[in-house]
Amino acid sequence: MPLSVNSVSRDDYVAHLGILREWLRQLEAWLQQFSDGPQATHVVSPVNRLALIEADLSHPCVNAQGRITMPPANEQPDEQPNWRSRSESAAYRWGVCYVIEGSQLGGAVLYDRLKERLAPHPLDYLALGRGAPGKRWPAFVQAMCAGLDTEAKIHEACRGASDAFALLIELVPCSALAGGINAD
Repeated sequence: MPLSVNSVSRDDYVAHLGILREWLRQLEAWLQQFSDGPQATHVVSPVNRLALIEADLSHPCVNAQGRITMPPANEQPDEQPNWRSRSESAAYRWGVCYVIEGSQLGGAVLYDRLKERLAPHPLDYLALGRGAPGKRWPAFVQAMCAGLDTEAKIHEACRGASDAFALLIELVPCSALAGGINAD
């Protein structure tokens, strides 16, 4: 991922957001078809992550070249998501949502690491995760555990999580993967 290098720049953040935007666009388009399991209204309040990404991409400190290479999501062709799930079960969707929600925890770590380096950019997408450990994450995990009450459902959730990660990896350009992972 673009933010896994030592010398992270705002352009790296823009590239990171571009990958996440496509990943979330595909997953959330699919998840919106459902109203049970993790999509039930009582689980956790919805978060418009794509709107946060768009706001970060349009922040004044993002250079003009970054804006040109990243057209807004609403200017992308109306197409069906490329991602096809291997299941539509609530258990599988718990796994997909586990990866999405968990990514916000990693975002909080990145926010703390990058907020000064990338200032004056507010890094709002990453900052979203700062409240997750104390509030959102435990509520999500509690609801997930209640919904995954058999070994078969747990296995199905693991498949969903694995598939969500696989899509993310598929969207990362090979050049970003070649940079390696930073142990910082």
